[in-house]
Amino acid sequence: MSISRGDLEPPLESSEMVSSESLRSLHPAAIRQLIRTRKLGTRSTSGMAEGYKQANIVILHKGLADDFEKFCHANSGPLPLLYRSQPGEWKCTILTDNSDIRTDCPQYCKFQCGNLTGYKSDLLEYTKEMEDMTTFYLGCSFAFEQAILKAGVPIRNVEQKRNVSMYKTSVPCREVGRFQCNMVVSMRPVPEGKLDAVAQATHPARDVHGAPVHIGHPGLIGIQDLSRPDYGDPVQPHQGDVPVFWACGVTGVEAVQSCKPPLAFTHSPGRMFITDCKRNESSPVPNTDPPETVQTFCISQNPLHYSVASAAAVQKIRALECHIGADPGDRGIKALFIQDELLKASLCMSHAASVLITTGFPTHFNQDPPEETDGPPGAIAMAAMLQALKKQVAIVTDHRALEMNKKIIEDAVEQGILNTPIPLLSFQDDSQDSALRFLCHDGNPKTPRYDHLVAIEHAGRAADGNYYNMWKVNIKHLVNPIDNLFTTASTIPGIMTTGIGEGGNELGMGKVKEAVRKCMPRGELVACDVGDDFAITAGVSNWGGYAVACALYILNCCPIHDRYLRKAVGFPRHSEQDSWASALPTVTKEKKLLELLVKYGIQSGKTGNLGIEVKGLPFYDTHSAMIQQLAEITL
Repeated sequence: MSISRGDLEPPLESSEMVSSESLRSLHPAAIRQLIRTRKLGTRSTSGMAEGYKQANIVILHKGLADDFEKFCHANSGPLPLLYRSQPGEWKCTILTDNSDIRTDCPQYCKFQCGNLTGYKSDLLEYTKEMEDMTTFYLGCSFAFEQAILKAGVPIRNVEQKRNVSMYKTSVPCREVGRFQCNMVVSMRPVPEGKLDAVAQATHPARDVHGAPVHIGHPGLIGIQDLSRPDYGDPVQPHQGDVPVFWACGVTGVEAVQSCKPPLAFTHSPGRMFITDCKRNESSPVPNTDPPETVQTFCISQNPLHYSVASAAAVQKIRALECHIGADPGDRGIKALFIQDELLKASLCMSHAASVLITTGFPTHFNQDPPEETDGPPGAIAMAAMLQALKKQVAIVTDHRALEMNKKIIEDAVEQGILNTPIPLLSFQDDSQDSALRFLCHDGNPKTPRYDHLVAIEHAGRAADGNYYNMWKVNIKHLVNPIDNLFTTASTIPGIMTTGIGEGGNELGMGKVKEAVRKCMPRGELVACDVGDDFAITAGVSNWGGYAVACALYILNCCPIHDRYLRKAVGFPRHSEQDSWASALPTVTKEKKLLELLVKYGIQSGKTGNLGIEVKGLPFYDTHSAMIQQLAEITL
């Protein structure tokens, strides 16, 4: 038997109707009395006893209680444990002065061997069985509704007098014993301009699910149709609303079904146990996050996706962005600068499971090799951090440079610059769908191989179809059309792109091509015409790569961002911070890498010198000082 909205919404007799306004201001004890005497029917408790905590209920045989408690602690976002009763304990004195769990929910679900076998208005007939059963009281998001309203955020389901919408997701909870299920979330449409406010209002409320776990397109967490919730009612959004999702205690219902106990009970979704505890009272669920301001940022429009980070993390990344914007060559790069491109690109990469990087600019068209020392060090710095974060990462390069880059990667591993090799690929555009087949499994845009493409100091195609260095020399014969991967990626939902450059002729810098044409030397001819989602401008492109590596470290060390990444299931990844820190760029590692490039005949971009310099700037004290400054900001 499956739970349907019709089953959960039996009609109320008119004599039993109590106004929503009066229920909002009633004390919880009075509402529990109405529930016991069946004066409320089976309506949702959303909006009742304003300012007081409500609880999800799971009742299991005592033999399963220890594992379920561990399951709650392992997945504290959806299952914040307020109290675990003793077997046969009907009252919950820690949460109420006078209560009886057998009678004080408007409706209960009965499960047998994991199957829903009925709905009950009370559990008195199961008193004997419940003497050997343990009740778990779990925090409920209804309790933070007052905080949301106080922050000036409308609650659409309350406005529409409907139960909150709840959905099963594709997000797996951390498994414990026989308890294994995917998370359930509640959804509230929120005006776009109120996203920061709603995240900040709910962030401290860890005992009632805390901050959102996803903001944006429902398909990213496995929800196909918002108009068909698995539990609760569909809620109509207003123009400009964004779907915001919180971990939901109905996950406990899914956990019961996965465990398949002979007998179990839960509250009926949306019909909660109302406690006497006020929202601002101390909780048995500690908030381990710092008292930080939460900020939200849109990182994708197709599909719509927002990410979050603490104000402290954002401030650090903005400081990184400011430092890499130094212009030692006095080229006027500030005209190309767009604020927060480093932040948004790094947030986006933090969510990616797989990243493809390209680099290599054949500046020295009459030399062998024609590459310059700007680009590969920044690419390898990003790849090292992405690998440390356990993401899939590969580098695609021009075919003529493939073997040389393989040797550089091998040497970098041998010298400890990289922990493991980076897969190297090349791309030739030999058919109409070459780019699509390269980017997606079987050429299917619904199954991309990569979530994010990054170009750092790679030649970009100009408006006339050619590729130019900054001396206006056409180097098209040395460049594979890797641009086509980026233009094709822009048509595939879910693949985002970033370009890193400093002259405007690099792949991805087409996002700022008008500024390049207007402000950069020879910009009218050499400006890249291919734009990326994010364009990071740096005084030296390597610096942009270093900054991305540092920003990824900052984000993954941020408790607010970490919780959002893992959707509040599982445990924080604090133990991995040492390995992340060891992947950061250092003066020693970057000097070794430049020496490797020199070994293979790669020269400085501006001067053509074969030495440890980049863009004609000596490693000491220009590049070394930048690396040290970025490390100081980061750590």
